[in-house]
Amino acid sequence: MTLGKPDCDTAAEAAERPVFDATITPYRSLGQDGFRIVMTLICLVSFAASIPFIVLGAWPVAGFFGLDIIAIFIAFKANFNAARAFERIVVTPLEVLLRKVSHHGRENIWRSNPAWTKIEREDDEDYGLLALSLVSRGQRTVVASALSPQEREGFAQALGTALAKAKRGPDFEPA
Repeated sequence: MTLGKPDCDTAAEAAERPVFDATITPYRSLGQDGFRIVMTLICLVSFAASIPFIVLGAWPVAGFFGLDIIAIFIAFKANFNAARAFERIVVTPLEVLLRKVSHHGRENIWRSNPAWTKIEREDDEDYGLLALSLVSRGQRTVVASALSPQEREGFAQALGTALAKAKRGPDFEPA
């Protein structure tokens, strides 16, 4: 082995070592326990509100309270299903890999060489960073759409730093 040059295993490992690896998922403030509590409260309130109508003989109103409960349940379930979507971005000195998985499980993969990849931003002076895109050789893909403008700004800075580091090439650690 010659001094000053990395061996093949170290060079290959360094070239494939991620400089940046992030997974973006939609934020949901209500967990499963909170969902159970909210649905229990809605059921109790609907039941209590329907009792006077049943006593007065307007029993169909109670059925509409039941339909409301079903509609709210379906809306929550649709929201929880949408939370299964995610984006994963991995930057290595050899490749930028963006993997988008929809809530249905459909996967889209976008690959690029970091040397040809740049970040395009759509800024608004009132709202901040509205959109962030990766562009390479005429191909464009939007990233980090699930983040707020402030979170997207921090993500753009971290991704820009990672792309700059990847363009410099792999860091070899002496043996």
